[in-house]
Amino acid sequence: MPRPPVMDTIDVCGFTAEEGRVVVEMRAQEFHYNPLGGMHGGMIATLLDTAAGCSVHSTLAVGEGYTSLDLTTKFLRAVTLDSGLLRCEGTVLQRGRRTALAQAELRDEAGRLVAHATSSCMIFS
Repeated sequence: MPRPPVMDTIDVCGFTAEEGRVVVEMRAQEFHYNPLGGMHGGMIATLLDTAAGCSVHSTLAVGEGYTSLDLTTKFLRAVTLDSGLLRCEGTVLQRGRRTALAQAELRDEAGRLVAHATSSCMIFS
């Protein structure tokens, strides 16, 4: 399948998936910055939402779809160019017939946790 356009917009450089787990990688860049000189929280939330949502997506059967119901995000430390390669891992915590709960952890190149999120997703056919 073709790469989703949002991956080019935010300049994602790595994506791997297996059932129930997804890893998204991206380098922090100046065009991600907010007026205060760090990565915009919306960019961080986008990475977390992508990893959590895609981990749920990886569990879907043919003909099933999903949508995010919520995203609860915790920003733990600033992300800058010095953060280097960012690695966001999303995992499914619980998958039912109609809903799934997933989490995502965003770490900097040194392995420090910089943000965390949980997401509830609705599954439909």
